[in-house]
Amino acid sequence: MARLVAAFGSSHSIMLVCQREDWQHGFRQVDPKNPHYFDRAGNPTTYEALLAVAPDDAEAMVTPERMGERYDEAEAAMDELRERIRAARLDVLLVVGDDQTELFRTTNNPAFAIYYGDTIRNAKRDESQSDSWYKKARMARQEPNADRDYPVNAAMGRWMIRELCDRDFDITAMDGLERGQFEGHAFSFIHRRYLQGLDLPVVPVIVNTFDPPNQPTPRRCIQLGAALRELIAAYPEDLRVGVLASGGLSHFVVDAELDNAIIDAIRTKDTAFLASLDPRQLQAGSSEIRNWLIAVEAVRDLDLEWVSYVPGYRTPALTGTGLCFAAWHTLD
Repeated sequence: MARLVAAFGSSHSIMLVCQREDWQHGFRQVDPKNPHYFDRAGNPTTYEALLAVAPDDAEAMVTPERMGERYDEAEAAMDELRERIRAARLDVLLVVGDDQTELFRTTNNPAFAIYYGDTIRNAKRDESQSDSWYKKARMARQEPNADRDYPVNAAMGRWMIRELCDRDFDITAMDGLERGQFEGHAFSFIHRRYLQGLDLPVVPVIVNTFDPPNQPTPRRCIQLGAALRELIAAYPEDLRVGVLASGGLSHFVVDAELDNAIIDAIRTKDTAFLASLDPRQLQAGSSEIRNWLIAVEAVRDLDLEWVSYVPGYRTPALTGTGLCFAAWHTLD
């Protein structure tokens, strides 16, 4: 039987594929134009409104020096996580991530999907020397020279789809990609930053966290995670299985209070708290916290061992991303 032996979590923010100078200067240009801001109560707001209520020391929190320090913290955390994934000696990795009109569209946007093709494609970068720093950062999640097909454990993916349907989950099944399609950023970031050189098969679990009206509730995410935990244990092949949550935490406004409450609940395995999160708090980029809820419940039998949290403030309005990286205790 398969064994769950390791688990991981990682933000996949564009901040993590930028250069140091982009943190220090670039986001001050783009963040005021972002239309996807919500306040802590879940109400739509604007950059100007956020700036107006920012604390008096907000400017001091986003000096080039402070941002450079946080950049270094995030880079060190990603290096650490990369080595932990390698040390786990996995046979397959379930990656729980979101799709933001990449494989799906709002004309047809499932709440949950599992990909079970033999491979999943990431695309070659479409860039030129004249591109903006922002586009270059986005392209860094893709392949430098040519399209690349990454391995998938198709048998496990197909089996899980059927088993989840038997447990009353409505799962969209994907056995391949259409021409011109490639894996979304939640998955390409993981392949490019953490899995290079491993040839590790994945099972992509795709969640509509971002686009209303059919995002799953936190409670339903916990239920899916519990089902995945049972299925990993029941899978009839001797495999070392890992689970990875891709995305989050709070953004495009950093809510360190919410992020730390979630980290504390993960550490203490407070499923009730996580299931009762108000969906109004999980909007825009913060919606990706749903990916963590699924993964956390799937790996409930493991203990959280290591966490690095970087409040990635990038403007005086305290816009940015709560950057979080985590690893659960790995079993021999």
